[in-house]
Amino acid sequence: MPRTIAVTGASGLIGSALVAHLREKGDTVIKLVRREPRAKDEAFWDPMEGKVDLVALEGVDSIVHLAGAGVGDKRWSAAYKGEILNSRLYGTTTIASAAEQLKIKSLISSSAIGWYGETGNRAVTENDSGGDDFLAHVCLEWERAADSAPSVRTVKIRTGLVLDPTGGALGRMMPLFKFGLGGKLGSGRQWWSWITIHDEVRAIDFLIDSDLSGPINLTAPNPATNSEFIAALARALRRPALLPVPGFALKLTLGGFSTEILGSKRVLPERLNEAGFTFDYPHLAPALAKLAAH
Repeated sequence: MPRTIAVTGASGLIGSALVAHLREKGDTVIKLVRREPRAKDEAFWDPMEGKVDLVALEGVDSIVHLAGAGVGDKRWSAAYKGEILNSRLYGTTTIASAAEQLKIKSLISSSAIGWYGETGNRAVTENDSGGDDFLAHVCLEWERAADSAPSVRTVKIRTGLVLDPTGGALGRMMPLFKFGLGGKLGSGRQWWSWITIHDEVRAIDFLIDSDLSGPINLTAPNPATNSEFIAALARALRRPALLPVPGFALKLTLGGFSTEILGSKRVLPERLNEAGFTFDYPHLAPALAKLAAH
């Protein structure tokens, strides 16, 4: 049966793919926007003021909340770290309040595997404790805000590195590799927990109607080290990967965000697997081969 789903962050990497996926299935999608709505499929919200046009959202079955300042968009100055945190706290609190008032069936609220902090070679699942660095603190507060809709089934999606050739980390890396400028980042031994944009939106769709609640890892079941990732990408693009980028150069260029590139997060999707979700791209090499062909 077709559903009516509201989406924040609908113009972002994940949001735009999700909106297209849901509409292709026959669902009605309402995009929440922070400006005057210009189309029938848009509704106004102001996360910092705590405002949502509840009238425009009457009859909505679920809300997928993806909005938040990009962690890799700017250097982590004190001001921007505040923006990263506040955009999530204010936005999520506003959406959770709206979800509670609307009595919707489910709220799918974005989070990230940054919740786990540095894991080294240790594989972690949703049962493991959180980290103690900046992004782990952000994710902890972010998820607490999502829990402020007690009558609504709430899922907190801890998303890993989303692979899409048109944007995100992979979108930035592919042009470099095509010119033969790719290579491992730092030691290359750090674990990257990834998921294709295809499986990301399929998993979100799955969770909208599932019985699951609480934290869910959105990562493929086979994370890879950075060296393995770089080698697979080079093979997929048929280009060399001979120019490693030392850790100090990344720290100089990216500042605090370099910890996310150089850090290790080996995260497994235990609860998704147990719920019967099947990944179309569980392994890295076929995933990158498919993405490189676009």
